[in-house]
Amino acid sequence: MIHTDIPTQAEIVTLATAREPGSISLFMRTSPVPAQNESAPVEFENLAKAALEQLRATHSGAEGRELLAGLTEQINDLLGDAFFWRHLSHSIAAYITPTSLRTYRLPNHLANAVEISDRFHLKPLLRAVTFPHTAFVLALSQNSARLIEVTADAPAHVLDVPNLPTDAIDALAVPSISGRSPNGKIEGSEGKKVRLRQYARAVDKALRPFLTGRNTPLILAATEPLLGIYPSVNSYPALSREVIEGNPDTLTPADLDARVRPILDRYYAERVAAERERFDALVSADRTSTEIDTIARAATFGAVETLVVDIDYILPGTVDEESGAVVLDRGDSPDAYGVIDEVVRRALLSGGRVWAVRAADMPDNTGVAAILRFAPAA
Repeated sequence: MIHTDIPTQAEIVTLATAREPGSISLFMRTSPVPAQNESAPVEFENLAKAALEQLRATHSGAEGRELLAGLTEQINDLLGDAFFWRHLSHSIAAYITPTSLRTYRLPNHLANAVEISDRFHLKPLLRAVTFPHTAFVLALSQNSARLIEVTADAPAHVLDVPNLPTDAIDALAVPSISGRSPNGKIEGSEGKKVRLRQYARAVDKALRPFLTGRNTPLILAATEPLLGIYPSVNSYPALSREVIEGNPDTLTPADLDARVRPILDRYYAERVAAERERFDALVSADRTSTEIDTIARAATFGAVETLVVDIDYILPGTVDEESGAVVLDRGDSPDAYGVIDEVVRRALLSGGRVWAVRAADMPDNTGVAAILRFAPAA
């Protein structure tokens, strides 16, 4: 089983606003296969020791000793947690201060890296939020209606949805869905389609309060005519255009899980492509930018609608708290931080959307791009 901890928006904001000297952001590739993780604690310890050595070179005296002692205690506590090291995913993100340690087991494949500053490095963590690899599957036939949840960290399972019909006959309270429609004028296959449409509406009505406020993809598993009928009555905005064809009554949750994975990969690829197209369309309206100075100022004043960042791109420097002015080339000082991470923080706090992607998915050959809420003043 893959064990993951996907951070909530509130957790990300908490990490984004944290400020403490000697904050360590550590990322490490792992494996969900226990036999392949025997060396993981040693590898983590080596990365952590490298961070401590860097801090030891720049923090001396009683204050430095106290800082290093606190960090060492947090690191040793995690190294001693045998349960944690037995249950991993594809990567670890660890955020360490002298007084706290937060870990996230992520389904994404992250490169080993360590960042030290007075704040945390968030872009790799945001990748897991941008592409969480979770979905709902509506397995729908006239004999059954099931909502299955597919996640990155647990076997697919059927959800208990209040008032979800068990089948078409249950939804319509009729002895059969064949024959005349309720108005008595349509018979045969046309009458059956009318009743199946009513059944589909009843399913959508039951799902509506359960799905309201979510943006998790919903993937339909069905055969005709429900394969065509349900999308016409669906009210959930995140219904996937791609479906699972075939009789869902013969598919277990595990079967559906296996079929959903490639659909999710294509679903997220389409979302990235759509965002790039939207970026290109807004260039002429002066509502986009790939210049870090412009984007930092826009984020400072709440003008960033969507921020797209390359999770592997590091730009050391500072961003002025009031003006958003960027100063680059701070070198390897432990007090420096990632400028793009700071822009991410400001965009999040002003309600902007943040997409953390790979370099190939960026709208331009830069580490950051933004869609602005309005064109900058001339």
